[in-house]
Amino acid sequence: MDKVKEIVSEINNGNPKPIYFLMGEEPYYIDRISQYIAENVLTEDEKGFNQMVLYGKDTSVDEVVANAKRFPMMAPYQVVIVKEAQHLSRTIENLVPYAENPQPTTILVFCYKYKKLDKRKKLYKSIHKTGELFESKKLYDNQVADWIRRTMASKKYKISPKSCVMLVEFLGTDLSKISNELDKLTLIVPPTTEITPELIEEHIGISKDFNNFELKKAIGERNVKKASRIIDYFAQNPKDNPFVVTVTLLNTFFTQLLQYHGLKDHSPGNVAKVLGVNPYFVNEYVVAARNYPMKRVSGIISSLRRLDLKGKGVGASNMAQADLLKELLSEII
Repeated sequence: MDKVKEIVSEINNGNPKPIYFLMGEEPYYIDRISQYIAENVLTEDEKGFNQMVLYGKDTSVDEVVANAKRFPMMAPYQVVIVKEAQHLSRTIENLVPYAENPQPTTILVFCYKYKKLDKRKKLYKSIHKTGELFESKKLYDNQVADWIRRTMASKKYKISPKSCVMLVEFLGTDLSKISNELDKLTLIVPPTTEITPELIEEHIGISKDFNNFELKKAIGERNVKKASRIIDYFAQNPKDNPFVVTVTLLNTFFTQLLQYHGLKDHSPGNVAKVLGVNPYFVNEYVVAARNYPMKRVSGIISSLRRLDLKGKGVGASNMAQADLLKELLSEII
């Protein structure tokens, strides 16, 4: 986030770099930076003659360089954006001569998604000297909730920890997808409002009561009645609640619970730090640890791994999700 702000700041201050090589596993920031450059460097009148978008599948490094060497017409810069530039990976080193001596009146942007340059090679070193190398790294599951919180805070909204977890559970770690849903919420809900599970259920369609987060909590509390209701709901809505997601989340939970049992320091701050969870959820592990001794947790993890294989058709052909869910609950509780 800090690097993104730095790039935006230098563009706003009229000091853009001649090359922006945006690379990495997380496409969200690559798209956002390239979009910002496309929208803010040139005026609408200047864009007609001085802004060009090329696609990696349909172009070559030589063609990109030829366009980059042009001079702008009645504008301080020309902007050349190469989208899906990862398709040029086999010949990308051919960019070295241009990277060593880039056209100062051109802003050349590469959107090199899901790949990154080899730091040992000449192109990386050349761009490092003359341009901007930005690596957009994939966030870990336990980092996405904090990303949501910070994103909403920048838009003058608060969001509860449970709401963050619901979004991550339902939408995964795809930042673009999460951002789209958050944008919808900000169009409906006024600033300074706290985003609650109820608002998410109403406007995004994620059930606040029947989700994996609530199932995990009910199982941790050994609340058989509540867990059974959620399992029944999942069985009736298998497309919205895939078994693989449920078993993966529970496996993560019990693995963390095993870590909790092994800790000498059970203070909330240390537990949150070691397990990589929000302090808000530490009490769930305290409660679950009382209900599931370490030896039992180890057995549950083994059962979950076996059920994960069953869910993928190993050792149980075409087993219905309802049956898998019932067996899962039976194995745990």
